Amino acid sequence: MSEKKILVTGGAGFIGSAVVRHLIADTGYYVLNIDKLTYAGNLDSIAPVADSQRYSFAQIDICDRKSLDSAFKEFQPDIVMHLAAESHVDRSIDGPGDFIETNIVGTYQLLEASRAYWVSLPSDKKNTFRFHHISTDEVYGDLEGTEDLFTEETPYAPSSPYSASKASSDHLVRAWGRTFGLPIVVTNCSNNYGPYHFPEKLIPHMILNALSGKSLPVYGKGNQVRDWLYVEDHARALVLVATEGVIGETYNIGGHNEKQNLEVVHTLCDLLEELHPQKPDGVTSYRDLIEFVKDRPGHDLRYAIDASKIEKELGWTPQETFESGLRKTVEWYLNNHAWWQRVLDGEYRLNRIGNGQG
Repeated sequence: MSEKKILVTGGAGFIGSAVVRHLIADTGYYVLNIDKLTYAGNLDSIAPVADSQRYSFAQIDICDRKSLDSAFKEFQPDIVMHLAAESHVDRSIDGPGDFIETNIVGTYQLLEASRAYWVSLPSDKKNTFRFHHISTDEVYGDLEGTEDLFTEETPYAPSSPYSASKASSDHLVRAWGRTFGLPIVVTNCSNNYGPYHFPEKLIPHMILNALSGKSLPVYGKGNQVRDWLYVEDHARALVLVATEGVIGETYNIGGHNEKQNLEVVHTLCDLLEELHPQKPDGVTSYRDLIEFVKDRPGHDLRYAIDASKIEKELGWTPQETFESGLRKTVEWYLNNHAWWQRVLDGEYRLNRIGNGQG
């Protein structure tokens, strides 16, 4: 294992950085992290492992085929884990173009760079190479029944420009597997949460707004249901699939934690009452900050993952419950003021090169 190399795209993002930290801290793999460093790319999130001799970084746009080819030639990866993506639904509604470019065109360029590299390999390395595409449960649309679950056979029915662009990238990956024989695996995950989450997403947004005494905006009635997956559990699952998953297969990854958005916000408020009772001036209860706002267009009502396949075939189950994972998340934000303050101030974007290049 110590000589194996994994190329991670989007490794400065939320899930990608968790994968990189896990690979460096808990395995013997060498890692090349390539990331365009858009607003959501934060090299501060790699800081705990950036000084490792097994870690290197290159600032590359996955739409840049020439730079991709150079990275493949120099690093010689055994596995590609493709996480680079535009992922915020609200942003996809405001400006779909970036999502089409990164999630569809970028995936195409990465597939072609991977294929060109793969066909050039000697037979022994060619037989062990694999391309792991990381996607989302949002490609399935939403669920009507309260007992229904997304399985690996659920038809695609994306609702937003974001989920449509991810569905497109999934189809491209499977087409490259079938048409060209590229050894691919695909995973679709539920909502992630945990440390190093960019503050525009629901859970960190609510935590940081509450700490500053700002309103906690909840879409519609807050009755949208999501299955919540602790990001470090997800990182373990992704590395497991990348290294042991069956070529051509899809694995759904979920946390077995279905919660309404309003329930999530209530739980966060109650945790803050316990862990940070010193409220901002004028705030008597964190729950008093909750404000219901107009729902966003095309908002899916319910997502829920059937993760029995990955459990049965690869032996993965989440280690964190929603309660334990959310407590760890709130504690992390309370103890890592410097990380999120640099995000809010924009200072993290000054760190465009970072440590750990090699």
